[in-house]
Amino acid sequence: MSPRLIYAIVFIEGFCSLGAEVIALRRLVPHVGSAIVVTAPTIGFFLLALALGYAAGGRIADDYRRVVRNNFLLAAALAGIGLSGPAIDLAFAHLQPAPIAYLAFVGGVMCPIAWLLGQTVPVLTNLLASERVGEASGNALYWSTLGSFLGSLGLSLGMMQWLGVSSAVFVCGLGLAAGALLLAGRDGKFWLLAGLTVAASLAVNLQHAVNADTAYAEYRVTTVDLPGQQNPRAFKVNQSVASLLDDSEPPRTTRYVEHLRRVLRDELGFREREILVLGAGGFTLSLADPDNRYTYVDIDPTIRDIAERDFLKRPAGGEFIVDDARRFVAASERRFDAVVVDVYSSHTSIPSHLVTQEFWAGLRRVLRDGHGVVLANLILDGKLETPLARNLLATIESVYGRCAVEVLHKGKPLANVEVLCFASSQPAATGIYRDELNRADSDRLR
Repeated sequence: MSPRLIYAIVFIEGFCSLGAEVIALRRLVPHVGSAIVVTAPTIGFFLLALALGYAAGGRIADDYRRVVRNNFLLAAALAGIGLSGPAIDLAFAHLQPAPIAYLAFVGGVMCPIAWLLGQTVPVLTNLLASERVGEASGNALYWSTLGSFLGSLGLSLGMMQWLGVSSAVFVCGLGLAAGALLLAGRDGKFWLLAGLTVAASLAVNLQHAVNADTAYAEYRVTTVDLPGQQNPRAFKVNQSVASLLDDSEPPRTTRYVEHLRRVLRDELGFREREILVLGAGGFTLSLADPDNRYTYVDIDPTIRDIAERDFLKRPAGGEFIVDDARRFVAASERRFDAVVVDVYSSHTSIPSHLVTQEFWAGLRRVLRDGHGVVLANLILDGKLETPLARNLLATIESVYGRCAVEVLHKGKPLANVEVLCFASSQPAATGIYRDELNRADSDRLR
């Protein structure tokens, strides 16, 4: 084999191996979220499988070209089919609880891809006999790592952003199949098998029925059965219902959105106010409220077009800014009368940098003159007795003091919990009333 062909093969290996890891992390978001407790083990398992692949490749002593060829074709099938949306949806639908499906996906798809492709560099460097061992391995690792760099950026910032995740999956599988064919020579049966693999990958990725599938989220608009409503539909983000809407006037939406709108308009009497909404959802909060000015901030630049075209079926009310919620709050010079926090990457997964004390304290800087209100929609257990519920509410109240907390859908295991805090409030020491020492009457006078 010529050095150019060898370096082309290891470049494809690097491009597709890290591309497969990026795709795997994105595919897991709708099912298990994107918290560090998910991403860190996923990356760790991938690196472990890659290391085992290096060791396995180093033990291969002959038939190098055939080994890499077969590895690439098997990896192409695993990537093109196993990383597809329908395959992962099927796994998480039938393997419960979710950690079982996660382990099956990591152990059955992602790690085998890494193990197969990890063998490439140690195997093919045996064919660079004209070079010193250090030079051969250094050049091979250079082209492999360069491929990894371009694969991670090209698929995540390129294909996923503009053509969707399914297109990135297909390109990854196609690249591996092409690498296998570069090593196949004139083996007609192998060419046929490679063609069938590519065709199967294309077919399964075309079946992923979503309205859009971007680098940040998967979007679906589905009809729902809600008695008494006109053509009700759901806007799903990462398989979780973000918004509901029907065609009545004024349109009816989710209970928590109607609750937030009632608090702002009726209870607080907001008119001609500036309201910041972190997390766009379906852009339903500004519907039926022509009296206030809304600014939506969301990290996905395509969410507004998708919502307007397939869900709202009208222009979304308010301004739309593409940015990370925390970064916008930290850098913006604008001031608002209210901040609504409604940020979820999946049904119960809030990005971890948006739950900390520092984040909630940072919201004060965008409130006008230190006044105004913060409203948060949280999805917690209805009894507020889990560690997440207790600690998240305690974190918020460590910044704003006592906040109003209202649990919607109290009879359900998971409920919308609406939190209202006033920026003018401050946390303060508390006391306990006891029969022996009861200051309730003096506190009332104060």
